Amino acid sequence: MSKDKEKSPEPLDFFIWTVEDVGLWLEEINLGGYRQIFKENGINGEYLEGMSMFTTEQILRFIRKCHMKWGDFITLCKELRRIKVACLKGEQKVRRPWWAPSCLSMVFVKASKRNRQSRVVSLKLEP
Repeated sequence: MSKDKEKSPEPLDFFIWTVEDVGLWLEEINLGGYRQIFKENGINGEYLEGMSMFTTEQILRFIRKCHMKWGDFITLCKELRRIKVACLKGEQKVRRPWWAPSCLSMVFVKASKRNRQSRVVSLKLEP
């Protein structure tokens, strides 16, 4: 599939993004130069979600591992925050998660409209 035909990942689902989804998103936010290094390091949506809990040491390790400029890391964090806030405010389109059967579409949409925060946390699969 060519870059032009690749569909951007849904922001609502950022924590279940694949490595490829993260790469597409990096292109969207003008950080496409990091696409390959993120792929090589297996940076997916779950990893990005966990970054909010990183210690200073972990942040510095991430920046070194991905050879990021400090300003680019700040941009990455701002864009992640923008997506999270939009999800919590209900500004993202509600849709059925990729893993849910189609028969549950209406149930999911109704539940997520009732509780906006569930739109962010309910998609996580806990063991």
